[in-house]
This record gives sequence, structure tokens and C-alpha cells, in this order.
Amino acid sequence: MSSLRNAISRRAHKERAQPDARKKFGLLEKKKDYVIRAKAFHQREDLIRNLREKASNRNPDEFNFKMVNSMTVDGVHRPKPETNKYTEEELMLLKHKDMGYILQAIQSEKKKIERLSSTLHELDNKRANKHVYFAEDREEAKEIQSRVESSSAPDFGNIPSRIKRKTASSYKELEGRKLRAQKLEKLYADMALQKELKKPGRKRKLREEEIENPTSQPVYKWHAQRKR
Repeated sequence: MSSLRNAISRRAHKERAQPDARKKFGLLEKKKDYVIRAKAFHQREDLIRNLREKASNRNPDEFNFKMVNSMTVDGVHRPKPETNKYTEEELMLLKHKDMGYILQAIQSEKKKIERLSSTLHELDNKRANKHVYFAEDREEAKEIQSRVESSSAPDFGNIPSRIKRKTASSYKELEGRKLRAQKLEKLYADMALQKELKKPGRKRKLREEEIENPTSQPVYKWHAQRKR
């Protein structure tokens, strides 16, 4: 019977559409849409009820440090700006730690530069030939000299391209590390100067005609102070 029931063609029922007079309100809401909307509405009601209950049971004498350390901007609580968070001594200590880190980075870069320079073989610095040749006359000496020069000439045609690329990248890395070390040394010198300028004592910036060895960096002179 079930097979005969399925064999009979039945009309496919379509969902009811929005009437023409109500098309301005959009699609017709189905039951599943109503269930989702009702569930969200009841959740919002429960949340508002819980907040009202908490507000009614709140202790008016309750204190929180955020009440003092924050302010409201357009109804939003924001912490107050901490302009004077550190004292002058603490700032000096922080700068001193930064200088120590930069000095450590400079030493590390110099070690890496030395290691790279020792591994790379510069073609311009040829090893001195200490082999001694003996000749009977001038003609034989000239012949030996020409033979030695031709044998000592480097042959670049047999070097693989992989080794050439690796050597070129190593030289590029060496130049980059040298440039980085120079920048770090300049930064360390600037930070050391700022640290000295923070110290107490009378000082003044020298003019260009007062500097014996001209330099791009500013030069300061401290007044002599008697030490007890």
C-alpha cells in the first residue's frame, strides 16, 4: 500500500507568499522566523530584569578604585592618562637598561662581523708566495717568473654558480651587519649624551668656532665644580 501511495502524484504545496497589499512590509514571516525573534526578545527581557535587580540591590556605600582613577567620556569609562607615572630617577634607570641592551647588541654584531670576515676569502688579499726558485741566467729567471705568474692566476670559470651566489649573499650580509653596527653605535652615543645631560651641573653648548675637532654631533662643556 505504501508503494501505491507514493506512486500517486500529489500536489506540491508551496509556502504562502506575502499578499500584494502587504508587500511593502517585506517577506511574510514564518513560524521559524517568529521562534527566533521571540527567543531573542525574551533573552533581552531577562537581561534587563537581572540588571534592574542588581541595581536595586546595590550598596550605595560601595567603593571601587576605578571611581577615582577613571573618568567618563561620552558615557564611556576611560582610565586617566598617566603622565607622571615615573620619577626622574626611574626614567634614568630605564634609559640605563636600554643602553645596556644596545651595547650588548653592538657587541653581538661585532662578533658576527668578525666571524663572517674570517670565513669569507677576499680575492684581493692574496697569500704571499714563499717558494724560492733558482735560475742559471736571466733568460731562465724570466721563463720561471712567467710560468709562476700564469699558474698563480685565479681561474673563475670553474667556480659553480651556487658558490658564487652564496659568496655574494655572504658579502651582502656582511655589509648590512656593518651598517647596522654603525647605526647602533650612533644610537648608543646619543643615549649616552642624553644621560649625561640629565645629570645636575652647569653646562653649555659650544659654538662651531670653539670646537677644535669639528663634528656633526653637538658638543657640551661642563663648568668646573669644586669637589669637597
